[in-house]
Amino acid sequence: MKKIAVFSLVVLFLSCAGKQNLSPSETAKLVAESFYHGDKATLKEYTTESGYANLSSIQEMFAEDKNSESNFKVVDEQKEGEVTWIKYSTSYDPNPGVFKLVKENDQWKVTHNAPKDRGPF
Repeated sequence: MKKIAVFSLVVLFLSCAGKQNLSPSETAKLVAESFYHGDKATLKEYTTESGYANLSSIQEMFAEDKNSESNFKVVDEQKEGEVTWIKYSTSYDPNPGVFKLVKENDQWKVTHNAPKDRGPF
């Protein structure tokens, strides 16, 4: 019985730890899909406070069926110092989107793109 409890704790630890060290492109995919599918919990987990405030305020205007495929693709990825820019496409929008990602608590998070943030694209 003890072995089962220890095994369960190890599996739980590994499943929780698995999403914490995502790459910028993996994080961008989670954010794009959670944005379009209305998954506010995931959106909040992988965005900064300002990024979440910005995206959640417009999220309902872009809602898609939760079972629909995003066909998320990274078009380009550029690192500038402590910031990574991801240009991506989805089946939900004919125009590519751009996410600005920063590290927060050792985890990549999408943050708000201010108008002054030109980025590399």
